[in-house]
Amino acid sequence: MNRPAFAARISGGWAKLSANHRGALWMIAASLGFTVNSALVKTLTAGGLDVFQIAFARALFSFALVVPFLLRAGPGALRTRHPALHGIRAFAGAAAMVCGFYAIGRLHLADFTALTFTQPLFVTVLAVILLGEVVRWRRWLATAVGFCGVLIMVRPGASAFDPAAAVALLSVLGIAIAVCMVKRLPEGESHATMLAYFCLVSLAITVVPAVIFWTPPDGQQWLLLAGVGGLGIASQAMIIRAYRSGEASFVAPFDYLKLILAGLIGFLVFGEVPGLWTLLGAAVIVGAALYIAHREATQAAVKAPVAPLG
Repeated sequence: MNRPAFAARISGGWAKLSANHRGALWMIAASLGFTVNSALVKTLTAGGLDVFQIAFARALFSFALVVPFLLRAGPGALRTRHPALHGIRAFAGAAAMVCGFYAIGRLHLADFTALTFTQPLFVTVLAVILLGEVVRWRRWLATAVGFCGVLIMVRPGASAFDPAAAVALLSVLGIAIAVCMVKRLPEGESHATMLAYFCLVSLAITVVPAVIFWTPPDGQQWLLLAGVGGLGIASQAMIIRAYRSGEASFVAPFDYLKLILAGLIGFLVFGEVPGLWTLLGAAVIVGAALYIAHREATQAAVKAPVAPLG
């Protein structure tokens, strides 16, 4: 079979899929991308590169990929009426990236990935504080149960407690703040603009410590750094495609494949074996996050306007 015919066959098969199934495939691809990205970061930190250096390179390579979209948008691509919101979002995202890279280098991939699933729990709390949203008792209860899962995982006060777990939670908190800032931005703000501000602020935050702690990468490490930047942007883009293609309530659960993928890659590449407490805590966290996602989908369906008949 020649290439054009093969491409046409693939394109035809993709078009026959339902919107939800296309969204699910985008989410699975994004989950794989994020997990491989974490594995690359872990490899780089094990190779002696500092987290600020990795974060700087990630922002630099990511910005290089965003530039063509900015050029296509024209001189007003970075113009915005909400610079403060962009600044807060970008700073929170940059801080979350640095904290996340630090935690990835010191925790098992499965442990770090499980802790990232606390994001809906943090968003629930911050939505009340920053957005003035009303959260009913069921979501509060699910949030409390989810944080109990965190306690099961990290076991503060126990001899096995790793402070890097607390840094991982700070990373998730930063992401949750960034998510809330996105919700406060009007719909007219383009995704390329948001990515550009994130990259520029990340470069500004990390450039000085990156220079101070710079270790000259070898050829392979430069390729891995480029991979971290490329995969980071590509995975974010696939997340957007996933939610634009299918219903959020159908697509979102496929994100939890990251836990299985992280466990497999951690075991096969780094020889990591998740412990019993990790599995129990992760199950509680994922269960609480899935319930919150279900409640949000149910409430959104209730609030959705009913199309008139006739």
